[in-house]
Formats: sequence, C-alpha cells, structure tokens
Amino acid sequence: MFIASPVKTNFYGVSLVRSPAFPVLPRRLQHRVPLSRQVRAVISREEKAVDQEDEKSTNRSVVYSSSPAFPWQRSKYTGTKTVMAVVKIRKKIREKLTERLEHQFELLMKAVGQGMLIQLVSEDIDPETGSGRRSLETPVLGLPKARNDPRNLEFTATFTVPTDFGKPGAILVTNLLSSEICLSEIIIRDGSDTILFPGNTWIHSRNDNPDGRIIFRSQPCLPSHTPAGVKELREKDLRIVRGNGKGERKPHERIYDYDVYNDLGDPRKKDRVRPILGGPEMPYPRRCRSGRPLVSKNPPCESRGKDKEEFYVPRDEEFEDIKRDTFTAGRLKALFHNLVPSIAAALSNLDISFTCFSDIDKLYKCDIVLRPTEPKDTGLGGFFGSFVDGILNVGETLLKYDTPAVIKSDRFAWLRDNEFGRQALAGVNPVNIELLKELPIRSKLDPAVYGPQESALIEEVIAKEVQHYGMTLEQAFEEKRLFLLDYHDMLLPFVDKINSLKDDPRKTYASRTIFFYSKAGALRPLAIELSLPPTPDNDNKFVYVHGHDATTHWMWKLAKAHVCSNDAGVHQLVNHWLRTHASMEPYIIATNRQLSTMHPVYKLLHPHMRYTLEINARARKSLINGGGIIESCFTPGKYSMELSSAAYKNMWRFDMEGLPSDLVRRGMAEEDASEECGVKLVIEDYPYAADGLLIWKAIKNLVESYVKHFYSDPKSIASDFELQAWWDEIKNKGHYDKKDEPWWPKLNTTQDLSEILTNMIWIASGQHAAINFGQYPFG
Repeated sequence: MFIASPVKTNFYGVSLVRSPAFPVLPRRLQHRVPLSRQVRAVISREEKAVDQEDEKSTNRSVVYSSSPAFPWQRSKYTGTKTVMAVVKIRKKIREKLTERLEHQFELLMKAVGQGMLIQLVSEDIDPETGSGRRSLETPVLGLPKARNDPRNLEFTATFTVPTDFGKPGAILVTNLLSSEICLSEIIIRDGSDTILFPGNTWIHSRNDNPDGRIIFRSQPCLPSHTPAGVKELREKDLRIVRGNGKGERKPHERIYDYDVYNDLGDPRKKDRVRPILGGPEMPYPRRCRSGRPLVSKNPPCESRGKDKEEFYVPRDEEFEDIKRDTFTAGRLKALFHNLVPSIAAALSNLDISFTCFSDIDKLYKCDIVLRPTEPKDTGLGGFFGSFVDGILNVGETLLKYDTPAVIKSDRFAWLRDNEFGRQALAGVNPVNIELLKELPIRSKLDPAVYGPQESALIEEVIAKEVQHYGMTLEQAFEEKRLFLLDYHDMLLPFVDKINSLKDDPRKTYASRTIFFYSKAGALRPLAIELSLPPTPDNDNKFVYVHGHDATTHWMWKLAKAHVCSNDAGVHQLVNHWLRTHASMEPYIIATNRQLSTMHPVYKLLHPHMRYTLEINARARKSLINGGGIIESCFTPGKYSMELSSAAYKNMWRFDMEGLPSDLVRRGMAEEDASEECGVKLVIEDYPYAADGLLIWKAIKNLVESYVKHFYSDPKSIASDFELQAWWDEIKNKGHYDKKDEPWWPKLNTTQDLSEILTNMIWIASGQHAAINFGQYPFG
C-alpha cells in the first residue's frame, strides 16, 4: 500500500521534502489547517485503483492569528473546504524501449508530486489582487488508476481553499518533466458539483517554456459573459497563441500565424524552382507560418529542412497515435504506387510498360508485378537503391492492390459511355458539371491571345447527335437535357507550357464535353472538343463524336481519355486541395488566434477543423511540392500549383462554396422556396447533390439553433469583439489576395453568422468527404 501526502517542490533542484499542505509559519503564528482526506493508491494484481477515504471528523476548528499568511485569510472568510481534482493523462499507444523506461520514470515522478503542478483560478475576483482568486500550486500525486480505458491514466490532487473560493473557471498547469504530457481532461469535484476542464492538449515541458498552460472549463462563454476572475487569462491565452510573428517555430509551440506558400520549391536546384503562391501575380490563401530560414532572398524562399523533418504545425494540430497509424496505413500503398518522385523518374527510363489490359489486371488479381525471376535494377545505387530494388523484386505482397470498385464487376466499365456520364454526377469529381444554356459556348479568355471565343461545338454538330435520342435541339434546351463539362478556359493558358515539358513529357488539350440526359435517366456524352492554343493558320479546335468505323470509335475513346485526365487534375488541384484544404487553413488559423477556447463558435468549429493543418503541412512536404507526387502523377506537372492559383484567382468565392449556392451557380438546381433547402434539382438522380442537400440541411439546422442559443440578443453579434476580429482576419489576412472582393458576406446578424458557419462546416465535412473518399475506387 502506498500513501501519498502533499509534497513541497524545490523548483531549482531535485530534492523532495515532505511538508504540510501549506508553508510552515513561525511557531507562534502557526496555522493548523487539517487535511480533510488522504489519497490512498491501492495496487492489486487484478486492477489498479485509487481508493479515496475520508478521514473521520476531528471536530477541530481553524485558529487564525492576527497576522495571517494568505490573502484569503486576510479577508472575511472563516473556513476552508477540500476540492478534489482527477487528472487524466493520455498514454502513447506505441512506445520504444527507451520510451517505456522513460514512461516508468515519469510515473514515479508523478507519484511523488514531481510530474505536474496545477492551480485553481476562481471565477470570482480576489479584492486584494484584483484578479481571480487562486489556490496554491498543488502537485498531482499518487500511482495512476488503470480503469477500463487503456489510453488514459488517472492521477489526483487535493486542494484546500476558502469556503467562499467560488467556482473554478480555469486551471494553470505546469509540467515539471523533461518531456511533454498529453492532458486529456481534469475533473474538479467540489462537494456535489463536478466541473469538467477538457484538455486534449499537449502540455509542454517547463524546460521548453517556463510559462504554464491555461485550461478553461468546458462551459462555452461569449467574451461579454466571461467571469471576471478569468477574463484576464482569456485574453492572455489568445496573446500566447498569436505569437509575435518572429523567429522559427519550435515543435512544442502552439502558435498560429500566416505566411505565403514560399516553401514548395528550392531555387538552388534548377529543376525545383517554383513560384511563390500568395501575392498579386499568383494569389492564394495563406498557410500557417513556420519561420524556417530563407535559402534565397530574391525570391524569398523558405528552407524545406531535412528530408525526414516534418513541417511545423502547432502542437495540438498534430496527429494522435491512432490517426497517425490510420493515415500511414492509407499512405503505404500510395507510397509504393507512386514510390517517390526520384524513384518514379528512374523507373520511367526503364521501359517498363503495360503491353495489354491483362497486365493492368495483374496489379489486382496477382501477387506480383515484377517476378523474382525478372530482377530489375532501378539504377539508383547505394543503400537506398538496394532497398528499392529489393521491394520491386520481392514485391509479391507489397505491390498487390485491392480491385477498384469501378472495375470489380466490369473490367472495361471505365471505357464505356454510360460510366463516363455516370461519374460526372456520381464519381470522384461530381462538382464541375453544369447546365448548358446556349450554343455556341463562348470563352472568357482574351481572343487576341487565345483565338476566337466561340467553341467549335456548334449547333449543327449537337443537333445531329441529339436526333439519335428522338429529340430536336430546341426540345433538349427547353427540357434542360443538355449539360457541359468545361475545362477550356482553366487549362488553355497552360497547354503550351505542359506540352513543352521535356524532362517529363506529356500531352494535353483544353477540353469541353457536352452531355445529354436521356428520358431513361442516363447521362450520355454527345461530343467532345479538344483545343490547343491557336496558330496563325489554325484555330486548333478539334471536335469528336461517336462513330461506327474502328478509327472513329477509338478516336472517341482517346478523346474521353483526355477529358478524364483533365478531370483528374482539376479534381485534385482545385476541388480537393484548393477548395477543401488550402482555403480552409485561414479559417483554422483565425479561429485559434481570435476565438478563445471558451468561445462557443470555437467549440463548434474545432471538431471539423482538427488535423487539417497537419495534412496540409504533409502535403507541402511531399505532395504539392516541386517534384512531388502531384507533379509526377497528374497532367499539369510542374505547373500544377500555378493552375491551382489561377483557379483561386478566377473562380473561388466564399459565398459560392455552400452547396445550394454552388448548385444554382452551375444551373444544376433552381431556387424554390417550397423546397427544404430552398432549391430544386434539375436532375433528381444526382447523388452528390441529393445526398449532399440532406447533410447540408442537417448542418444548417444545427448551426442555426446553436447560434440562436448563444446570441439571443440581436446586438450581440456586432458587440462580440472576438467574433468580429475572427471574421475580419479571415478576409484581410487569411485570404489577403481576395480581401477587396465585394462578395464577402457581412457579419451583423445571427443569420449572417449561421450562413458563414454552415459554409465552413460543409466544406470541411460533406464536401471534403464527397471528393476525397472516392479517389481509390474511381482513380
């Protein structure tokens, strides 16, 4: 049996001295403050538990001297009470041997009070100090409980405070260990009251930063309703999170700030030079600042660090062990599928090709890609090259993939017109199709540079194709049966650049595709236009339709392949990365910088924003960087992020990111006040939209009721200075290059706030899910 009593901590050494709960006073002034209970940790073979026993009442009164030691004893208070704290610490799931030994040592330190100190801060003001009343710093003691949760360990701390101490509103936490601690939560038991202080945060070591962490109670609270005792702490915590905008960020910090995308390339390497995203020439949302040293001043490009170094994100934004394992497992096959750019480049020179469709089938049906009897030398050399050679030559289990859903039942589904049309509505990228309202289609590009604005998909061509469905062109327009997938204006300015790539050659066209929605409910492609920049002798616009001879038949399929290639690039660079990742990052940064963790809007948004910064940082490290996976695998190549920037400049609007607004903009829905979401779909069997509107409605209803609950006063929106600073920073710092756009919503009413929050939550949840999770089944 182990008995734990209060321990006096020597902050400047390692000595431990057992002492009473309060400092010992001179004998003639000594205060007798009884301990109301002891903490007894019982360790048994079956389970670990902490058995708390109340001491028998001693019926002793507290004697006060004429010269008391503590502020609360100088006031009107005439008694004390005991408050118990249960502290839950998160364990690591996977630990190395050294970490396990360190963990055991940390348990010992925590048991004797050398692991963590906590201090209660009351919601009430101490008249002597003018700030919140504070308890003494108290060590967290005892051996941990195991309970039924293998992920958390429980410790306890006992406070003796004045009877009129008030309700605790914050807790100051100091980590005395040399390593960080993951605090799950602290539960305060004050008589019959139980108060939760949610943590889910990493507490840095005092060696890294002597300032403790501030943990607020779980009750949401607007700035104007902040209890007087913790108001100063609320403001202080926000100042800490904002930082000073200087220096390189350290791994233990939780500082949020803005910067441009100046770390995607390396100007010291000719093939890795990439433009800075963010500014008049290439506008882009801002990313989280890391402050790494510059490798060049003109342009000011930031160092990418060592290969194995992770990019900085605030500590609490990093993956937990479970999330990291899930993310890593999902990337394992992607790693071997894409390998890494340098390996992919080496393999591209080995003349390893698919000779027939059966070779592709072997990726999914067989256990091998390269048989052991056919060793291949990647030519990389060294240990790394040997390692990769080994993977490729053994390869039986490492390079076997699950069969994508699109070809499970039909090997050639991806070649067929009905699947081509179906995926425009229900595939991995169902957010670009729009209603065709007139012919000819007109470009918005400068005709002096890009030729005639009229498309080569003229009325005669489309009318002839529509006749196969027993309908005239006029009827098709009247019944809203013609639809368009238009990547012409987005891609044409980049076509010559892409086609001129020599180190990694590829071929592309700007594309337009017209679809017909049949009476049977199927979307079928009618005609495709592929375009190159014009020359003096030719507009370079080529039209492809169905044909009966073999040559026309396969030309049609090749045209569809170009459309699919364009669709994949736009999906990844614009709809996925730009709209649901890069554009979200400023919202996350502003939420942490301007909204206290006590703020109800912070509490609403936090679950939807968690981990996005970590994913984005990993993307900058190996996905969207110069020579990264995106450049290696998608048609735009080294111009991928320039294309994404152009899309941000020409297309992105916050007010159009909500689902109903987006559907109406594309003509895929009409405004209808009688419908629940205010819109009626033009194609009822449009799974992305039909299912999405149900999710949108649920989000909208939740947000509206939540906002009305906390902002019952019509003037409370305008008077919430944290909220106004949050929205102002999103527009003027996070999306600085779009700050002067007239379409930014105002934030004056509860309706304004509800629409803004619904948009953000939709983008982070339903929208991202729709265009993210279908990548492997379809791609």
